[in-house]
Amino acid sequence: MSHAYLQCIECGHRFPSNREAIYACPQCGDLLDVVYDWQDADADRLKTLFRQRRVSNAPIDVSGVWRYRELIPFYTDEAQIVTYPEGNTQLLDAPRSAQYAGLGRLTFKHQGFNPTGSFKDNGMATGVTQARVLGARVVACASTGNTSASMAAYATRAGMLGVVFIPEGQIAFGKLSQSLDYGALTLQVRGDFDAAMQLVREVAPQVGMYILNSVNAFRLEGQKTIAIELLDQLDWRVPDRLVVPGGNLGNSSALGKGLKELYDLGFIDKLPRITIIQAAGADPLYRTMTSPDPDRLVTVYARTLATAIKIGRPVSWKKAKRSMTWTDGWVTEVTEQEIADAKAIIGRDGIGCEPASATTLAGLKRLLEEGTDAPIDRDEEVVAILTGNVLKDPDYTVRYHLGDLYEDYVTETVVTSRSGKIDTHFANHPIEVAANAAAIIAVIERHLAQVAPV
Repeated sequence: MSHAYLQCIECGHRFPSNREAIYACPQCGDLLDVVYDWQDADADRLKTLFRQRRVSNAPIDVSGVWRYRELIPFYTDEAQIVTYPEGNTQLLDAPRSAQYAGLGRLTFKHQGFNPTGSFKDNGMATGVTQARVLGARVVACASTGNTSASMAAYATRAGMLGVVFIPEGQIAFGKLSQSLDYGALTLQVRGDFDAAMQLVREVAPQVGMYILNSVNAFRLEGQKTIAIELLDQLDWRVPDRLVVPGGNLGNSSALGKGLKELYDLGFIDKLPRITIIQAAGADPLYRTMTSPDPDRLVTVYARTLATAIKIGRPVSWKKAKRSMTWTDGWVTEVTEQEIADAKAIIGRDGIGCEPASATTLAGLKRLLEEGTDAPIDRDEEVVAILTGNVLKDPDYTVRYHLGDLYEDYVTETVVTSRSGKIDTHFANHPIEVAANAAAIIAVIERHLAQVAPV
């Protein structure tokens, strides 16, 4: 078993990984990584072993996280492992989405196929496992939805109390329903996500709660397996570009760390360019990278209907910036209109996703049209991460197709606003029809004539 440590990304100090809950460097206050001495990471042997485990029915092998346990060896006993199981999310070809963006081909890796419907399950498998290693009885998070849903499920499966801090009135009901159903203590904070996060960090040490936001380095260890599983599915062929939505930036941070480790260990011979896409109303990383001082975070009051990425002060921004540096990547922003239209196009490929996921397609289209921020070629092999299931926010989808979606539908004062209507360029309106066969047949034939082969 390789030895695991916590290491500061800034000053390099190392700390024991299994003695106490720490989320920031005690020396300088910066973020931490989980690092290993890699005693058992022969690439060729492990590639064969990972493939063999696909036919195993053992829960630890069925998991798309723990199947790769030699690359996340921070625990000391396999009995400590928590699994649902998670992962095993498929690669989906999306020809209509590729055409819309201007690409020759586009593949989605859909994390919405996870047990609670988002990529957060990969991270909670390892985060809650570390909570068990430390003997924690209570776990907590601030959340705009997906984190709380996932943490609530994994906490109850591990016999722990989950405590969720959510910004009041700023969480999609599809996600809130999960936290409530899975038995989490759900606290609605009068403020935004950043206010909720501040309260979590203040309260946690006073009541012994283990924090499971992306400030937790062990949670990101699970999310890095998304990159490992992707490359395993591609027979270790590295795509040219990996595109991911940007909110609190834990996912782009984790993917970058996982890819860098695979490269350093000899699993792959190049790195895909990590491209992060943010909503224009919640774009602190984009503003930072295009500012005169990209080493100082530019915070914003986040405002977007893509609630999963409605974050103005992302915890993991330095790690996300590091991922872009390692992979020669970049970040861009897209409007609410671009997100809504891209989501509808993804749906035309028979693939549903939450609004935040659609930033990936919207960002690719913008980059290809503008050709300025990050050079991209239409013949690149591109994989985009879809972070959550379409049923996470069904209200958004229905309002778009009914022509009733407004940019300011949810405001900072939780008041309904009727300004900033989003155009429904690709709406699929329900059609009222007379209750007779002839009328129905006429409608079907009219629409059948419009169906184009893929």
